[in-house]
Amino acid sequence: MQIGIVGKTNVGKTTFFSAATMVDAEISNRVFTTIKPNIGVGYVTAPCVCRELGVQCQPQNSRCENGIRLIPVRIIDIAGLVPGAHKGRGLGNQFLSDIMEAQALVHVVDASGGTDDEGNSVRPGTHEPMEDVLFLEREMDYWILGILKKNWHSIFRKAGAGDVKLEEELHKQISGLGITIDDVRHALLEAPVDEKSCDDDILRFVEILRKKSKPMIVAANKADVPEAEENINKMKETEVPAVPCSAESELALRKAEKEGDIKYVPGDRDFEIIKPELEDKKRKALEFIRNNVMKKFGGTGVQECLNRAVFDLLGMIVVYPVENENKYTSGKGHVLPDAYLVPKGTTARELAGIIHTDFLEKFTAAIDARKKQRISADHELKNGDIVKIMLGR
Repeated sequence: MQIGIVGKTNVGKTTFFSAATMVDAEISNRVFTTIKPNIGVGYVTAPCVCRELGVQCQPQNSRCENGIRLIPVRIIDIAGLVPGAHKGRGLGNQFLSDIMEAQALVHVVDASGGTDDEGNSVRPGTHEPMEDVLFLEREMDYWILGILKKNWHSIFRKAGAGDVKLEEELHKQISGLGITIDDVRHALLEAPVDEKSCDDDILRFVEILRKKSKPMIVAANKADVPEAEENINKMKETEVPAVPCSAESELALRKAEKEGDIKYVPGDRDFEIIKPELEDKKRKALEFIRNNVMKKFGGTGVQECLNRAVFDLLGMIVVYPVENENKYTSGKGHVLPDAYLVPKGTTARELAGIIHTDFLEKFTAAIDARKKQRISADHELKNGDIVKIMLGR
């Protein structure tokens, strides 16, 4: 799974990426600081079942901190877009291609209105952040439109000439964009198109296709700047899912935690200073974050954006495969060793295939480790399920 961090240049994307991954990427207020994508591993968080079971877990593919399971996801920081990206401006074709590799997007915007269309710093409050949201969506839509229109008439001729379905021909044209044939079917039902469709009708089809295949949440960054409050309230009145965010604060907290200054788990609503001799300058900076970000917004927003992207937009759940359903252990004796992110509706048999492709053929049944009951191959798993996969020879 890959989450893309997208947006204009100079709005805090790379700060967000660094805060989420602790990868030391170059951060500056220069336009196009990021050219090639930065790639790292971040985490989504969920309550670990260890507390409910009263056991001490021993995670192998993830982490557990104070009863919170941190599950790794791949994060890509994509270079900033500029107006006209769909026409190739600012290396736009490459940037848009990078965007399409992600399953969900976190769109970082400067909620303070302090960055203009071209990514230059301006006085806070002089730019409208909602324009940035529409700008990115528009650039993506026009880029997909251009790809489809290259062979638009050919697509319909082939679909009408034989047994090939229209959705199959449309999917062939855009299969390299991480768009599934189910996404295409969904868009065709919502906005049918034919060979004679005008650009506006095709754009409507593309818009639905983009929303289905690349769901997006907005990180309303620089929320601690005074001018941001009014803009964030405006965003909340729209259909755009937006989270007040301070990537700079999150990065500062994670660095302080790494240095042993504070106790902090990503997503916490507060932190604890644990270094008594902490220098006054650092203490004041941390208190500023606590009073102007944590108390005001209930956190920095970075972890909330990642969690909502994975759990809300992509509809993932967490399941825990084990080999011993009585002790909740792996074959090596590790307690609750692995936490897997799987789509809602995943069956026990499908989980076997996710764990290892060979398991799919050898699958015989599964056991719900909580209830100590056998479950069928088609049993749909629920969030937090602990499952033993039974294999034949």
